Amino acid sequence: MALKKKPVTGMKDMMPGEMEIRDYVIHLIKETYKTFGFVSMETPCVEHIENLCSRQGGDNEKLIFKILKRGEKLKLSEAKEEGDLVDGGLRYDLTVPLARYYANHISELPSPFKAMQIGNVWRADRPQKGRFRQFMQCDIDILGEAGNLAEIELILATTSMLGKLNFKNFTVNINDRNILKAMAAFCGFKEEDYDDVFIILDKMDKIGADKVAEELVSLGYEKENVEAYLKLFDEVSEDVTGIRYLKEKLGETLSDETAKGMEMIISSVEAAKDCEFSIRFAPTLVRGQSYYTGTIFEVTMNDFGGSVAGGGRYDKMIGRFTGQDTPACGFSIGFERIVMLLLENGYEVPKKGVKKAYLLDKKLPKERILEVLEMAKKDREDGKQVLIVNMKKNKKFQKEQLTADGYEKMQECYAD
Repeated sequence: MALKKKPVTGMKDMMPGEMEIRDYVIHLIKETYKTFGFVSMETPCVEHIENLCSRQGGDNEKLIFKILKRGEKLKLSEAKEEGDLVDGGLRYDLTVPLARYYANHISELPSPFKAMQIGNVWRADRPQKGRFRQFMQCDIDILGEAGNLAEIELILATTSMLGKLNFKNFTVNINDRNILKAMAAFCGFKEEDYDDVFIILDKMDKIGADKVAEELVSLGYEKENVEAYLKLFDEVSEDVTGIRYLKEKLGETLSDETAKGMEMIISSVEAAKDCEFSIRFAPTLVRGQSYYTGTIFEVTMNDFGGSVAGGGRYDKMIGRFTGQDTPACGFSIGFERIVMLLLENGYEVPKKGVKKAYLLDKKLPKERILEVLEMAKKDREDGKQVLIVNMKKNKKFQKEQLTADGYEKMQECYAD
């Protein structure tokens, strides 16, 4: 059987130019988030299959790379159902593993716990532009903080990092699952229908209000309820005025706490932001994961059709492990999409120190090579990035390549 040179479908090899940007972005993310008090932690890439299939990951649970039992535990001939064969899976996000981690170490962690986790996740998804089956996620989460300070800190930290990468004119879209529920209840939808209604509503930006109405009616919902529901969205402005309008319109269906909390988040972020972006109330924002219980948010950019970051509040997840609900809120950067945009825009990593190359003549004696190694050592102590290579026959082409790789200084070393 012939060996294959290309990576597995949905995976990709990383070339040095891309790795330079990836390494720089990861470093910038860590350094930025540390200034906001987040601390690094890590979970295994393999999780218990029970945790991954706990109905907390939405459609992601359909995309799990499942792992067979090992050794004597794997008995193919005796297997009657999947559970007899599978006991683990590759994590599809970092949130479910974080909830397990927190539940396991709760007595050792501060409250609130400001977690930063960066790592690969895997989804058996259909690959497309900016989407792979293995990809990096960069999450920050605040566990144990019930107030809106968590949302404010998460948004400010994430936008600060994007600003440091010179992204401008992006938008933080924010909504609350409780607002979505209040609007649906006000228009006559039953609580058991909310999830189905929200899935269709989430298509609003792609298919438009008329198509959303058609789909809702086709599922059997009353036409007058659908018309009243979509009319609400037409009447709501995308700022704090829209939130105030909904509070007045919906009355007791929408709690004061939810409405005031949204106003506080938006006004606080506007006042404290340190880079150029806008924040808007987005009443049609849904986000698919079923574990969200309150505030939800996404970052969109004019240069990219989809979102580049997203998150929200998930106050019920940790309680699935501990039996006691814990306030939790998180924000995840679409690392692969960010890197893709940087590569497409010709982003260059800021230079740190001089890059110098020593080109050695093939006749160079041992004593002379030792001298070059000593010079290179001193250069590195001075903060230079030093490359030592043998001189090629086509020296002109070699030097052109080195120049293209950023080597500003080159020293040719000969025997005499």
